[in-house]
Amino acid sequence: MQRRSLIQAAGAAAATLGVPRLFAQEWPSGPVRIVVGFPPGGGTDALARVVAQKLTVMWGQQVIVENKGGVAGVLAADYVAQQPSDGSTLLMAHINSHALAPSLQPKLRYNVERDFVPIVLVGVTPNLLIANPGQKALSVKDIVAACKAAPGTVSFGSAGAGSAQHLALEMFKLQGGVDALHVPYKGSGPLLADLMGGQIQYSFETMTAATPHVKNGRVIAVAQTRTKRAKGHPSVPTMQEQGFAGFEATTWYGLVGPGKLPPAIAQKVNRDVNTVLAMPDVQERMDTYGAEDGGGSQDKFKQFISTEIAKWAKVVKDGNVHVET
Repeated sequence: MQRRSLIQAAGAAAATLGVPRLFAQEWPSGPVRIVVGFPPGGGTDALARVVAQKLTVMWGQQVIVENKGGVAGVLAADYVAQQPSDGSTLLMAHINSHALAPSLQPKLRYNVERDFVPIVLVGVTPNLLIANPGQKALSVKDIVAACKAAPGTVSFGSAGAGSAQHLALEMFKLQGGVDALHVPYKGSGPLLADLMGGQIQYSFETMTAATPHVKNGRVIAVAQTRTKRAKGHPSVPTMQEQGFAGFEATTWYGLVGPGKLPPAIAQKVNRDVNTVLAMPDVQERMDTYGAEDGGGSQDKFKQFISTEIAKWAKVVKDGNVHVET
């Protein structure tokens, strides 16, 4: 009798464990949206499309990138937080929405830890300090000098108030002891168009978005913002190499789902995106964009987000940074 009970219990447990696995195998049964919080043409959009294209083939279902720009990625995050947790809608989370906004925007309607399930880190990139080719100051030293010669007039674009580009600029202003003009846009696409058109002079743009324009000579790469040089831009010196010791301001991207996303779906997406990131052609694209350190477990991404929230909260506080909301 006891042996029969144990066998029945084991069978019930196996059946229970099999449910999420079966659920994951059956999903997706329809199109999946990856929401991006910026217009087409930016770094988040570019990486989302690389991943979406591969997952479409892998899953035999359309994986569609949907752009919902505004408030430096926060509008898209707020939107996805309210979507059904059935795996049909995911977010390409970004440093802006998941690490900067919690300390910059006290009226934020979502809670990063409560309202999202971290799935997988897609990549971490330096920013590139880029310039319109018509500028005379094309080194960090010369840009600092130009800012000091005409305080508050040398213009730097960003993808929005409270964006990664904005916070990199604030770090530059603090460490360089300079004043500069911040010009916010609704994403990297329009920012880059104005930079190339000469309406603004500089930007701490994401390496992902800036790279194609650096390669074709339409913008000049002055510096990169990790303390080590990215593989995709070995000839571009870091801010640290140009006199800004310890200067590190990255942009990162990762997939998350709404807060009640079933673990089986999150695990499947994690496994499949890790497979995508290991593909040689995808690795080549990531290297070109400067996107490194992607992949790994859900827990790795969760811990990474927590560390970033704490880091940037300190920068916001020490720099007394405020944004209009």
